This record gives sequence, C-alpha cells and structure tokens, in this order.
Amino acid sequence: MLDGLKRVNRAASTALLHAGAVGLIVMTAIIGWQVFGRFVLNDSPSWAEQLALVLMIWYVFFAAAAGVREGFHIRILAVQSALKPSGRRMLSLIAHMIVGVSGIALFIWGGELVARTWSHVIPTLGLPRGVAYLPLPLSGVLMALFAVELIIEDGRGEESADVEDGQWS
Repeated sequence: MLDGLKRVNRAASTALLHAGAVGLIVMTAIIGWQVFGRFVLNDSPSWAEQLALVLMIWYVFFAAAAGVREGFHIRILAVQSALKPSGRRMLSLIAHMIVGVSGIALFIWGGELVARTWSHVIPTLGLPRGVAYLPLPLSGVLMALFAVELIIEDGRGEESADVEDGQWS
C-alpha cells in the first residue's frame, strides 16, 4: 500500500512542480507583454494583470503542496536536531500530523471559498472568481495525502521523503 501511495505522491509532486514552473514562465511572459504594451504600444492589455494574479495563486499553492512532500518548505531544525532520535521522530510525526490537518482545513474551507465565489465573475477575464481559488482545495487534499505518506514513513522508522535534500539548499 505504501509503495503505491509513494508512486502516486511522487508523480503528483512532480506534476505540481512542473505546473508551477510553467505557471511562473507564463506569468512572466504575460507581465512582459503588459509592460511592452504599456510602454511601447501605449495600449496595455486589460486582462494581463488579473490573469497573472490568478496564475500566481495557482503556481504558489501547487509549489507549496509539493514542498510538503519534497521537504523544501520552511522549517527550523534547531529544536529537532537537539533531541534524541526518538524525540526527533515524535516531533516529526507531530509536525506531519499538523500539516495533514492543515491540508484538510485548506480542502474544506478552500472548497467553501470556491463554491461561494463561483458565481462572481472576474470582469477582465470573464471567468468565475472561484477559478482563482480552486488551487486551495486541490493543494489542500494533496498536502493531506503527502502528510499521510510521511506519517506512515515516520511510524515505520523509515527516512521520510521530506528529509532535507541538498538540491533545495
């Protein structure tokens, strides 16, 4: 079961990181076009700022969810490093549980925000406002799934997927 969850989580995390990278590139291109339009063409596109903001919400939440699994989220290791191995494991387990509960909360209340704002329209884009907030419940459920994997690994005494990795330092 854990191997299947790890495969799914690894694929989801990789997809989130790629989606975040693409979102950042597209947002940069949109802002570039807006600046070019404003200063060169003297006609700035009205949709550019709102679309860039929506994209930013999407890629930030996707990267945050991937950060839970990949271990590149912000944390302070001073207390954890000062503890004995059993204390480190317990602290890590508690931290993963808190992240999992936070993911569930993000799923529930983010979903409520999406539902409540779906009927509102972003004027310059013609899209429901809920589209901007859709990554909240999506990333919340993924954070919870990633936390479950980490909790199981910690419970078994295995090295977590989120162990500090040199590639993110």
